[in-house]
Amino acid sequence: MSEVSGPLAVDTAGRFADEVRRRTGQPIERCYQCAKCASGCLVAEYTDYRPNQILRMVQFGLREQVLRSRAIWVCSSCQACGARCPNGINIAAVMDGLKEMAVAEKLAVPEQGPLFHQMFMDGVRRMGRVHEAAVLARYKLKTHRLMADFGLGLRLFRKGKFPLLGSRIRRQEEIERIFSRALASGEGVTRHEAVLLPGVLAGSHGKGI
Repeated sequence: MSEVSGPLAVDTAGRFADEVRRRTGQPIERCYQCAKCASGCLVAEYTDYRPNQILRMVQFGLREQVLRSRAIWVCSSCQACGARCPNGINIAAVMDGLKEMAVAEKLAVPEQGPLFHQMFMDGVRRMGRVHEAAVLARYKLKTHRLMADFGLGLRLFRKGKFPLLGSRIRRQEEIERIFSRALASGEGVTRHEAVLLPGVLAGSHGKGI
């Protein structure tokens, strides 16, 4: 976890916070740092900032630091943070909105977060749900890290966590409709970027696609 320190580019006019609020529809100004989201975050140990820190940085207008952070890409949108928030902030939706902004501004972190996200979204578009084995295989081929995490993958397979065959949802056409709407509403983004945009799902938070 990183400390928010050093020379920072601060948006004193609050434009960044306003933009995040507009994109996500979330009342981020209500966050008073109780840190319940951080204490329940399943991936907190792998992030550079905790969810409450991201919200505070948005409030402070630390645009570049937030959009370059690893935390927004490691977020798995499990909704634990939003469920624990006493102020009703859907933090997963905020994270998705921040991913959109990072991609649009070409500030995505140079690790593998955006690539994995693209693999994930491609899987959702094809089948309506994620087939973990297929996503993992494509990701490994793209990153040339075929044997990385092999031991962990084998243990998960033995426990039945990686079924070899995936399954499609019913009414697949509704998934395509969601993606088409996201593509149509993309503001100046390419088709590739639009497919990557988490906003395809951001608009569906809580709607049970």
